[in-house]
Formats: sequence, C-alpha cells, structure tokens
Amino acid sequence: MNIVVLGHVDHGKSTLIGRLLADTQSLPKGKLDTLKKNCAKQGRPFEYAYLLDALKDEQAQGITIDSARCFFKTGKRDYIIIDAPGHIEFLKNMISGASRAEAALILIDAREGIQENSRRHGYLVSLLGISQVVVCINKMDLIHYDPGKFDALVEEYKAFLARITVRPKAFIPISALEGENVVSGSPHLSWFDGPSVLETIEHFSPETVLENLPLRFPVQDVYKFSENGALKRILAGSVKTGQIHAGDKVIFWPSQKEAAIHTIEDFTDPNPSEVSAGRATGLTLTTEVYVEPGQMMSRVVDPQPKVTDRFRANLFWMGREPMVEGKQYKLKHCAARIPVWLSDIHQIIDASSLKIVANKREIGRHDVAECVLQTMQPLAFDLASEIMATGRFVIVDEYDISGGGIILEALPSFPALQPSEQWIESQISYDERAIRMRHKSGLIIFTGSSHRDLCSLAQKIEKLLFDRNVYAYHESDSNLKSTYPLPSAGKRCAALQNLKSKVYSVTHSGQLFLTVIPELDPDEKELLRHNMPAAARLIVLEITEQQTTLFMGDRKLSLLDNEQVANEIYKCVFC
Repeated sequence: MNIVVLGHVDHGKSTLIGRLLADTQSLPKGKLDTLKKNCAKQGRPFEYAYLLDALKDEQAQGITIDSARCFFKTGKRDYIIIDAPGHIEFLKNMISGASRAEAALILIDAREGIQENSRRHGYLVSLLGISQVVVCINKMDLIHYDPGKFDALVEEYKAFLARITVRPKAFIPISALEGENVVSGSPHLSWFDGPSVLETIEHFSPETVLENLPLRFPVQDVYKFSENGALKRILAGSVKTGQIHAGDKVIFWPSQKEAAIHTIEDFTDPNPSEVSAGRATGLTLTTEVYVEPGQMMSRVVDPQPKVTDRFRANLFWMGREPMVEGKQYKLKHCAARIPVWLSDIHQIIDASSLKIVANKREIGRHDVAECVLQTMQPLAFDLASEIMATGRFVIVDEYDISGGGIILEALPSFPALQPSEQWIESQISYDERAIRMRHKSGLIIFTGSSHRDLCSLAQKIEKLLFDRNVYAYHESDSNLKSTYPLPSAGKRCAALQNLKSKVYSVTHSGQLFLTVIPELDPDEKELLRHNMPAAARLIVLEITEQQTTLFMGDRKLSLLDNEQVANEIYKCVFC
C-alpha cells in the first residue's frame, strides 16, 4: 500500500516516518546506531528525520525538498511511505509524490496549529481523489498532552475538510519525536481511546481493484520488427485498468478503429494469455490497423471512455507565470501529449481559505480553479469520479510541469466540418492522378506572424504555380490567427478541424493545397500531415521580414523571391 505523509513545513512528517521505520524494525541492521554516532561526532542532536532527508541541502535547511520513498513491512502487508515536502515552494514535488497514493497521513503541529499549507494539502488530497485520510496532531509533548487543545484543533480542521468533502478516518494525537502513539499506545495519552498510527493504517483497504474496472490501455509507442521476413508491429504500453486476453476484440480511441488481440508479448513469459492492470506489455493485433501513440484502447464489450476536445476540470496551478486564456500549453494525459488552451474559468478558489474569487481571468500560482480546457484534437479519457487513473492530467508550460487536475465533465466539441461517414471514395488511385497531372499532391503551409501578408503571398505563389500547369488551390481561414495571444482558442481549434477536412479532400484529389497558419505549431503540422496521402508532399514556408525559408523533410532552403519559391515547390512535387 502506498501512503503519502503531508503537512506544513516543520510539522514532523520525516520524523514520523523515521519513527515508523525504526519502531517496526524495518531499518538495515546497525543503520540507526551509525546515524546516532555520526550526529554525536558532528555535535548535533539526533533526529529521526535524518533517516529520510538524505540530501545534504535538506539536512542543512531541515526541510524535505523532494518526495522520498521508503519501505517497511508488517505481518499484514508491505508499505511504501512517501515523505512529501511541506514548504510552499515545493508543492509540485508534493503532488508528484502524492499522485500514486492510496491513503494519506496529514500532520498538524499541536503548538503551531493549522497553517496555510495544512488547508492546501487537505484540498489537494481531495483533488487527487484520496479517500483514506488520517489526521495526526503531532508534537503533543510540546503542549503537555493537553486533550482540550487536541479537541479544539480536531473541530477546526474537521470543519474545514467537511467543506471539501474530505472525511478523515481518524484524528490521532501523537508525538513522533518521542514515539508516543506511533506504533503502539502511550501512557501520556491515556485519555485517547483510539488506535495508534500503525494500527490505523493496518486497517486501511487497498484501493478499488483495478483489474475489475473497464480496460484502459494507453498506447505509448508502436515498434516494428522483422521476424522471418514478415513485419511484426507491437503496440507497447501499460495497462491502467482492467485485463487483456488474447482474442479480445478491442477498439482504439479517438480513431474508433477496431481489431482483435493476436498475441501478448512479454520478456518474462513466452506465451502469456492475459495481462492485468499495473503491467507494462506489448500487443499484436490480428488485423493491421494504423494506431498512433497516445490513443486509448478499450475492449468492445466494456464501457467506453469519453471522447471530446473540451472538458470541465478542477485544476491546481503551480507555474511561476499565471495560466491565461488563449496561451497554448501542453496537456499530458496517460500516453497522450497534445496542445491545450484554457477556454473558460468558472471559478477560482483560494485553497487555504476556500473563498471563491470572482471575475478573475487568470489562474495564479497555487490557485485552484474550476475551468474548461480545450484541446487541439479529441482526447479519450474517463471522469475522475469513474476511473481516477484516466481522469487525471498534468499541464506543461514550456518545459515545466505547471499544473495538474482531474476531469469532472466531458463537454461537446465546437462544431467543425467533418468528412461524412457515408461518403463513397473515388476508385481512381493516387498514382493515376499523379501521372495525369504530372506532379504529386501536397500541402504547402505559409507561416509567420502576419495573417494578411501571408495570404497575399500564398495567392501570388498559387498563381505562379497555376501558370506552370500545376493544379494548385489556395484557401485560408481568418480564424487561424496568431497562437498567442489568441482571442479564442475554440475558434482556432474549430478552424483546424475544418482545415483537416479540406486538406484530406484536396490532396487526395491530386492537387496542391496552399494555406496560411500563422505561428505554426509542430503538433498542428503533424495533425494535418496525417490527413494526406503517404506520397504527398508537405512543405512549410516560414516567412520573416528578411527572407523566406522552405522546409521539406530534412531539406532547408533560404529563398529570396517568389519565383524562387515557385521553382522549388515545382521541383519538390514534379514526378
């Protein structure tokens, strides 16, 4: 069982864990004596927290910076204890440590009382969906084991937690430093008739058996192997929930492609017939279907995930810069990595006071927000209330994980033109069209900072290509404005969805499609690339005040005038 220990800085988290390790005889032989001798040599008092705070700067400052993990065993089961940092600057590390926990111990200093982070940690426990919570009122020795002060703290914190629907299993008075009520009862706390900390966590239940939930297998990557002259494609990933059996009929989301499991690949078992939640594995399919990394696989007979590009979420923000509407971020959900925007803010909550902040249009550091997020393309997920493993996400700003949250509700997508499922495709092959037209089809994207100037250039290049007997067609959407600042993330996403349909139709008809996408994002480019025939060309023209640069695959050319641009495009597509 994974248990995270939380609390404000200096409230005794590391000391409690050190006591649990020492008093359950879980330390390596001689470890405790060696540490005590080292402290004596250095002329400083021994502290049980030193068993965990291994980093020199942590011992020097007396605070936990990263999330330390340690292990101990009782007659009932094995435990992983996570010591999460309590300092406000290290909340990101705390959330990383707590994200896998099945239970939580929240420590409060009996003398110092309930602090800002005490409340904030309570809110984050709620946000992460941890239902098994015990509150330890620590350092009771400093208030002479006063039951009145203990009761007052219990009532105050219980009232706060009730407002965020956290219902602790117990409130326990302890002294981690003295070992009182940690592993067994204490004569100093004879007035307390409840169990000790260890006795309490021994009665915790494992979280919902993940194997019994619907199958969720995010595809992390696809590997190709040559085996006896045949190509073998293996889908790799980890089973989040449920079970997979050879022969199971499965469906991939959001592509909705169906197949059946042919084999389960495992390094340790040559012929496994099934694999369950928590295992990393590889799969082959009976039918070769194109599946991209990031898609979610489920069994056809199971309840299916939600699929949309808009959802309502509870979000906790940790970035140094506030999260703002219109700016593009990266969403990490299971194996998916896609661009995301903050579309709307319903309300912002001060996590320490639970006061609602009205009319705020950005999410500041350490704010909790109920908001709407818009992704560039549809995402497969579950609501956190149904399957927590696929209802959590994190948000990356530049290269930093800056936010995390849970999905509350799937919202309808913005309307966008989609190819009809009833369309009957042409019987004329791509190669036949290329021979007739004497050039390959392709997508030419003009990108830069000014939409109007780029459109003008695209129209001129279209005319030059047309005059050379190239079947070229230009169309650009005015909603594809600069990525940041972006007046409406929804409009840009809807415009890209419309553009996908047109790229598909024009490039499959054998023509060159010219369009403008200011501030082109690599993910947007890949989104459109997948809607073209495999042999079609993708050309990006990046325009600055000084020059035009052509990108095609590994090629990069700096061009000076429109004639040169047209010449290079002609050479790229000419059969």
